[in-house]
Amino acid sequence: MFRRRRREQPERNVPAEPAAPMRESGPWDAEEPHPDSDRIDLGGLRLPHNPDFDVRLASVGDQHIGVVVIHGDSTLQLQALAAPKTLGLWDEVKTKVMQQVSALREQQGPFGAELAGEIAGEGVTRPARYIGVDGPRWCLLAIIHGKAADDDAAAEPFLDFLRDVVVVRGAEPMAREEPIVLRRPTEPSVEAEERPGLNPFRRGPEISETR
Repeated sequence: MFRRRRREQPERNVPAEPAAPMRESGPWDAEEPHPDSDRIDLGGLRLPHNPDFDVRLASVGDQHIGVVVIHGDSTLQLQALAAPKTLGLWDEVKTKVMQQVSALREQQGPFGAELAGEIAGEGVTRPARYIGVDGPRWCLLAIIHGKAADDDAAAEPFLDFLRDVVVVRGAEPMAREEPIVLRRPTEPSVEAEERPGLNPFRRGPEISETR
């Protein structure tokens, strides 16, 4: 018995899923669309390559766990922390900081809720501004010290710098609040600083300002 051969169905053109829209500014996650601009690759962080900023690695032992960005008479400390998959970490970190540094007040900034105030450190009182940005399984903590902490014009270069940062979380398991480790780049302009640590919960910066 002969059976009628089934007519082959033409291939259907399946429309491709539209690409995720690119946000206007970061900080970005490495896996999301972001501008392909010139950046310093530190492994866990990719920072804007700008000759106006002096970028230095902050180290604990033989691990680089943060950076200090110097511009004018102010500094920006950056540290990326591992966060849970479902919940952001900044609200929790912000609460801890306020419990230990009572002089800080909460305010709204370009990245949402932040902390600001005068804090004492190394025998002097200086303005400080704490900014946190939650991403997918990471939290980027930024601390501004010096004039830029309470002067909008002086702060803008640092905020623009922060908007162009890319966080590379990686797929490996990490403990909650564990620092995302950085590595030394090939650029000679980035210097390493060996310091006791970069701890946002202590009064004043752990990495002293370098002039």
